[in-house]
Amino acid sequence: MLRSDVCGPARAYLRSMGISSYIEAGYGAAELRERIALLESERALAGLTGLDNDPAYMADLQADIVAASATYVGVAVTEIASLRAQLSGTLQG
Repeated sequence: MLRSDVCGPARAYLRSMGISSYIEAGYGAAELRERIALLESERALAGLTGLDNDPAYMADLQADIVAASATYVGVAVTEIASLRAQLSGTLQG
């Protein structure tokens, strides 16, 4: 998803969604990892097209990557904990 595909309020909304919002929306760790890969591809494309000389664009892109990465970790840990609970039951004590 490139900046031209999602801009303004929609991009800010995606960045500001908390972990529970992503889970409730049906996003799993796999979908979030795909989003990170797309953002990293966008960063590479920016370097090829000269957009890496635009500090505001690159700062915005980096903020999206950091936010997506943090959310990915949280969702992945939640998925692992949920799977462990399904396999072993809830922890007692």
